[in-house]
Amino acid sequence: MLLSEQAFKKIDRELTKFPADQKQSAVMAALAIAQDEKGWLSPEVMEEIANYLDMAPIAVQEVATFYNMYNLKPTGKYKISVCTNLPCALRDGERAAHFLKDKLGIDYRETTADGVFTLVEGECMGACGDSPVLLVNNKRMCIQMSDDRLEALVAELRSDATAGGAQ
Repeated sequence: MLLSEQAFKKIDRELTKFPADQKQSAVMAALAIAQDEKGWLSPEVMEEIANYLDMAPIAVQEVATFYNMYNLKPTGKYKISVCTNLPCALRDGERAAHFLKDKLGIDYRETTADGVFTLVEGECMGACGDSPVLLVNNKRMCIQMSDDRLEALVAELRSDATAGGAQ
């Protein structure tokens, strides 16, 4: 087994939310649980989830590839997703992305040499009025990210990574 017993207990908890004959409804939660544990979703992990949920492996892979919240290859400790949908892009989202690219020395879908940061384009986060908006590791939303706030965020995350903090 690639996933821990604790991960399967979490998946089982998600399964209780759906009728027994609709186990596939828990696939998004199962993928998120696996990603939290492994950091990314290898083909083997996706196949293990498919087997556990009685799904075809290709169906699980289809879900994982459709949403950009799933990491299909290893990423940095901190994945920063910048909302690039048009409303956010027009409200300084592009400026924030360029700032981060310059600051981190990487482009979208790249990871810093030290393995701390990966920068990706994000899907709509439903907070256009608070643009620029970004997510850190799909869990922490940051809004109204001025250059000063971006600088502080990068410093905080870099310090946390150096200190060995949790994701």
